[in-house]
Amino acid sequence: VALKRMLNFNVPPVKNSTGEPVWKVLIYDRFGQDIISPLLSVKELRDMGITLHLLLHSDRDAIPDVPAVYFVMPTEENIDRMCQDLRNQLYESYYLNFISAISRSKLEDIANAAIGANAVTQVAKVFDQYLNFITLEDDMFVLCNQNKELVSYRAINRPDITDTEMETIMDTIVDSLFCFFVTLGAIPIIRCSRGTAAEMVAVKLDKKLRENLRDARNSLFTGDTLGAGQFSFQRPLLVLVDRNIDLATPLHHTWTYQALVHDVLDFHLNRVNLEESTGMENSPAGARPKKKNKKSYDLTASDKFWQKHKGSPFPEVAESVQQELESYRAQEDEVKRLKSIMGIEGEDEGAISMLSDNTAKLTSAVSSLPELLEKKRLIDLHTNVATAVLEHIKSRKLDVYFEYEEKIMSKSTLDKSLLDMISDPDAGTPEDKMRLFLIYYISSAQAPSEIDLEQYKKALMDAGCNLAPLSYIKQWKAFTKMASAPTSYGNTTPKPLGLFSRVMNTGSQFVMEGVKNLVLKQQNLPVTRILDNLMEMKSNPETDDYRYFDPKMLRGSDSSVPRNKNPFQEAIVFVVGGGNYIEYQNLIDYIK
Repeated sequence: VALKRMLNFNVPPVKNSTGEPVWKVLIYDRFGQDIISPLLSVKELRDMGITLHLLLHSDRDAIPDVPAVYFVMPTEENIDRMCQDLRNQLYESYYLNFISAISRSKLEDIANAAIGANAVTQVAKVFDQYLNFITLEDDMFVLCNQNKELVSYRAINRPDITDTEMETIMDTIVDSLFCFFVTLGAIPIIRCSRGTAAEMVAVKLDKKLRENLRDARNSLFTGDTLGAGQFSFQRPLLVLVDRNIDLATPLHHTWTYQALVHDVLDFHLNRVNLEESTGMENSPAGARPKKKNKKSYDLTASDKFWQKHKGSPFPEVAESVQQELESYRAQEDEVKRLKSIMGIEGEDEGAISMLSDNTAKLTSAVSSLPELLEKKRLIDLHTNVATAVLEHIKSRKLDVYFEYEEKIMSKSTLDKSLLDMISDPDAGTPEDKMRLFLIYYISSAQAPSEIDLEQYKKALMDAGCNLAPLSYIKQWKAFTKMASAPTSYGNTTPKPLGLFSRVMNTGSQFVMEGVKNLVLKQQNLPVTRILDNLMEMKSNPETDDYRYFDPKMLRGSDSSVPRNKNPFQEAIVFVVGGGNYIEYQNLIDYIK
């Protein structure tokens, strides 16, 4: 909503206005591109009148009779380049939108450039958009994509980090969270664990929200802000969790579709990039292997299959793709028939939309064909993505890893020794083995004896693992006070349903034999449990000493005693150091 408003020159788009939108160009930097691309497709941009969208730092030609909407971070080099655009008189008018608030001095630099270029009247509007976060789902956001290693777990937990570096990281995180709440139009009640990076974030965010509320005239949370009315009268709860409370989950091999895609494929900002393996069989011996085609697919909110199955266990997904395919095949004759009615047997699909001959049979063909073709596109997309995931599962035995790690985390009896898993040359990459061992090390109530550890280390070395992560986790485990009470993951092991059902074996796209058909039992991960305690106001040693901040309350009442005893209706969970799709899915299941 906020982006559409911005692209409409910062006035809410009018529903009933007929006619053409105002044509304009959109100029963004990489940050702006990352924020827009998961939310608006090129077609949607075009519908809003964006004819061209260009990177700020690319070579752009002057288009003197069009307005330009800029959407960039207020950095030195961006501002220099904008000033240069003004001097070169590239566009008719300039709507400057900053992703994060611009400082007074930088604003003056632009003003001076505008005066120098005699372009003051052309600068139509300057806005702070407070949109410095990336929304990947209706209920999920991340802080950034461009330099995410700057706010990563590693950045925050490096042993050699200086205080000033830490301040910078915390300010970056707080800036994004602040933008998030401005866009929501809600002031949260903040809870966080003590003595962690999450607490530093909470203190800074509380301070920033307070300062903004205190300046009543310029407060971003009063009046008819965008978000007013998005939420009920209740304020949301913000739970700031520190990644260190649970390091096993992010290392865990997973079994649900979206989390698997994220784990094993190249998946960023809702786009998955695949290398299409071209068949080897048909190339003559000694021929150079064919070059791999790269294809990318967008997994979006409008993809019904993805929405329905992104949280499903993988075997279920494979089965559903197969069923969709069969139901489409049943309709394929219909597609051929429609095409022949329309006299476009061999034509590409673009030609179909050009026809608007209004005879009755054409009308019905025109309306049902695009729908069928779209269905076909999604089936092909998921067949390709799921096949790519399946190749990883089979070649790395990820089903075995997933099941084994679940057993370790739920303290069940293990059916084969960890050492065998690590030494099995066919099971997984060195990284898979390391992840497995770290989960074992983190989850074990007492650390393995030195003799055992040496044996494990040797096996890991032989498997080609880099032992640096182990030495970090060793220190980490020695330091964490949590070591006294190891995180419990609930006692649940996945139940194998036997190998794949009949449907799968008869003429399926997916050769699943040998892959375990594991179903998940619902259990709450640590992050979900913490949220549950805090939302439902349950007393629990895990969360009882969490700090409580209410930016609306006057100072002097900072205590961990919550004011209201009512459970919360809405909550935002943010993991300092990075959440992941496993936890996201677990929270969604918890809500259901």
